[in-house]
Amino acid sequence: MTNRQKISLIAACISYALTVAGFFFFNTTVVLLMLIIFAISMCAFAYSCFKIRNDYTGAEHLQQEIGILTAEKTQLKNDYETLIKEKDEELEKRQLTIGRLGDDLALAQMSVKEAKDELEEFKGNSVKEGGEFDSLLPPDDDDTANVDIIEIAKAAINELSEAAKKVGLRITISSASEKLMVHASKKRLLIMFRNIIDNSIKYMQTQGNLVITISTIDNDIFIVLKDTGKGLPENETKHIFELNFQGSNRISGNGLGLTQAKAIVEHYGGTIYARSPEGNGMGIYIQLPTN
Repeated sequence: MTNRQKISLIAACISYALTVAGFFFFNTTVVLLMLIIFAISMCAFAYSCFKIRNDYTGAEHLQQEIGILTAEKTQLKNDYETLIKEKDEELEKRQLTIGRLGDDLALAQMSVKEAKDELEEFKGNSVKEGGEFDSLLPPDDDDTANVDIIEIAKAAINELSEAAKKVGLRITISSASEKLMVHASKKRLLIMFRNIIDNSIKYMQTQGNLVITISTIDNDIFIVLKDTGKGLPENETKHIFELNFQGSNRISGNGLGLTQAKAIVEHYGGTIYARSPEGNGMGIYIQLPTN
């Protein structure tokens, strides 16, 4: 009870008592005056109670507003935490992607270094067959064209992407140049890449990577196709370009693919060579003159 209510109630009580006493001790005028004061006091008391009730209702409304604001604050906090979690997951995925790209780059750099270090050995160990496999060359309509060998490699990868995906083989290209031109048949070079990539798809037998590194060394284009499969023993690796050769890891096919790749390379005055440290993948090294 507020002070105003107390004063109004006390005034009403006193005026009521004086009114009752007035019937016995005072005249009519005093009694009427006391009644008027009593009535005014009761009205003041009633008004105070009514006002407090309205104030209380306003407080309830304010509490509801506070409740709504609290709920909105909680929702905003939850939304913020969800957003932070999603950003953290996205960042983690990007870090994993960067890590994989770093691994691919490391493999590519190793392949380039390996290619340059072994160029002389490559040329020395690759003996041309004097057109022995010319009959294996696919038909050609654009033998005199200058073509972008990087674009051709990408086209071969695109053609075999579904087959590679099924066995878990991830194929990437690494080159310091966006375009490398060579005087050869686009159709035949596409078949060359396709045969070698298909060979990796068949014989990897496990998830892994195939990195294709394309670079220029002097006036030659040098290509390294290195996978992370099981590889072959050295005594078998030196025969993989022979017609109908089947290694100890044979699965299917007639052994024609790599022989045809060799025929295409040598037709354009290039050389092809393989190295396969057993258990450490297969590497196919190709040198092609630019013109």
